[in-house]
Amino acid sequence: MMVPMMRKLTVQVILNQQIRQAFSFLLEKLESLELLELIKVDFKEGTKLAIVAVTVKEGNDITTLWGKEFMEAITILSQEKNRYVCLIKTKGMEKISTMLGMNRANLEKEYSYDLVWDVPTMFTHDTIICSVISSEENLRKFLKSITFAGEIKQISYTKATYTDDSFLSCLTKKQQEILIAANKLGYYSYPRKITSEELAKQVGLSKPTVLQHLRKAEIRLIANILAGYP
Repeated sequence: MMVPMMRKLTVQVILNQQIRQAFSFLLEKLESLELLELIKVDFKEGTKLAIVAVTVKEGNDITTLWGKEFMEAITILSQEKNRYVCLIKTKGMEKISTMLGMNRANLEKEYSYDLVWDVPTMFTHDTIICSVISSEENLRKFLKSITFAGEIKQISYTKATYTDDSFLSCLTKKQQEILIAANKLGYYSYPRKITSEELAKQVGLSKPTVLQHLRKAEIRLIANILAGYP
């Protein structure tokens, strides 16, 4: 069986008035929202879990962006002035399905074809830039579906490249084990489901040791995610 060739598509879309109006509650406070790493897409729940860099407009605080309707923060990983690196969960499936006049079931069926989201992917007050990797057939479907958001201004295709390095490969084995345990047990949930003391008991280490491993793991992950960014 021949494996279809994978290519990367980057497309720039000028947002139409309908999209701007629907997300005005977010756009009026936001300079940009940039995807750094997409961790999980759950079409059944209509959510995306991702690490993003969020730049808010002057006079706004990052907390003004969170809301049950669209986006919530799991944790803020770092901050520099009005730019925040955050682990977030987005929940825009209901809003998008309403705009398209489709129910959730049909939306999931229409848009659940295989795509790997890549960088650059960015959302600003008037533009969205999307980068996805897939087969030629799926990229054509994606281009057709993205037109609901506005006018396509730029399109580029490149050969998809992959690396054998995993997302956690920059961490030591112990850092990986503790970070995975912390996530599984709800340490990074908002609000937290487990305290650092309880986490330490679960992994059989002292609280200072666990916190040290987590802090070093977070620093290494952030450094690797932001490598190459100004």
